[in-house]
Amino acid sequence: MINNEITKKKVFVETYGCQMNEYDSELVKAILEKKEYAFVKDEREADVVMLNTCAIRENAHRKIYGRVHQIRHERSGKPVMIGLLGCMATNLRQNLLNDRQLKIDFIAGPDSYKRLPDLISHAQETGEKTFDLTLSEFETYSDIFPKREGMINAWIAVMRGCNNFCTFCVVPYTRGRERSRTVANVVAESQQIANQGAKQITLLGQNVNSYHCDGQDFADLINAVSEIEGIERIRFTSPHPKDFPEKLLKTIAQNKKVCKHIHLPLQAGSNRILDLMNRTYTREEFLDLVNKIRDLISNVALTTDIIIGFPTETDAEFDETVDMMEKVRFDSAFIFKYSEREGTIAQRKYPDDIHDAIKTERIVKLNEIQKGIAHQKNLAHIGETLELLMERDATADDPFSKGRTDSNKLVHVQGSFPVGSFVKATITAASPQNLRGAALNKLLI
Repeated sequence: MINNEITKKKVFVETYGCQMNEYDSELVKAILEKKEYAFVKDEREADVVMLNTCAIRENAHRKIYGRVHQIRHERSGKPVMIGLLGCMATNLRQNLLNDRQLKIDFIAGPDSYKRLPDLISHAQETGEKTFDLTLSEFETYSDIFPKREGMINAWIAVMRGCNNFCTFCVVPYTRGRERSRTVANVVAESQQIANQGAKQITLLGQNVNSYHCDGQDFADLINAVSEIEGIERIRFTSPHPKDFPEKLLKTIAQNKKVCKHIHLPLQAGSNRILDLMNRTYTREEFLDLVNKIRDLISNVALTTDIIIGFPTETDAEFDETVDMMEKVRFDSAFIFKYSEREGTIAQRKYPDDIHDAIKTERIVKLNEIQKGIAHQKNLAHIGETLELLMERDATADDPFSKGRTDSNKLVHVQGSFPVGSFVKATITAASPQNLRGAALNKLLI
């Protein structure tokens, strides 16, 4: 444990998982800095190490367990407090609280970060493992703006929690029910971000397009944020296919600041599997939505998530997913093997009965199909001139700067261009993963 005489503890936070966790880590920094904690970039200097955990990614808990033991081993003989934050902390609460081999000092769930100063102090003073894993119906952290550093893109959580209860997902159990911040509060944080120099904002939520507060919906929120001077691009993630009213689609189409890229999670191509997943739409309804999106939003890029090998999925049902991929022709796809998550409906009701070798065969096939589609889509950009928001400058080891198009495609451009600048480039080459372009702007050295 830490010596009680230390008054200003040095803290290191390590973040796993999704963008919401990245945002939450920025919230934690803001909360603790108000209480005389100083954040460091090297964990070896830290008095307190916090791991902001994920319960969704495969083998996440094994990685965290191993990481805790690694830190303890490396800091053997030197005092350090270790805390676990986030979704895994909530999902595996009993395991974490009862495991005497896992030497952690404090645990905080996603709705308990304001209590971190008290949890750390109590653990230090008593030597006991302290925790707060309460799920709130009201906490949105709207009274705290995150601590950010040197950003081009800034994440903003406009809502928390989820009401969907997809059978494979732990989020409703680890982050609670949906609740939204006010438009005015999100706009105030967005203005602060613009004042700090960010050019792009990504609006976050577990089901972001179900946002609603005081009679205002997600389209209203997007339009309000777009009025902020200095913010040039607006993205959002992750939406659900059930929440795309025409008002929202027209906002995306007509508002020049809203990026023409929609992440549209399909998950499976079989109606029976979609029903088992509790996705609340059919393949036919999904295809209708895709057609509507493409009719209203020219040059829109669509990306997706796919789970293969969900319990009882047959070869024929997997072929239906292949068929959907070929029909929709997504620009890119995140494809995962199904794996059980503790506490989910699927874990309780559906035995994981698809052999891993079959899952591997299916994921290899689907990735190859998607790779070919992505390559064809990217080749179609050759000769076009696109505007890029630069994310990484060239270095001595890599002469290419990196920037993203409005449609979220990564472009490599030879020459030096400052991070945060806008560059117009003519696309000269394409691979399945990215594009290469020749800048029209004068090189900035």
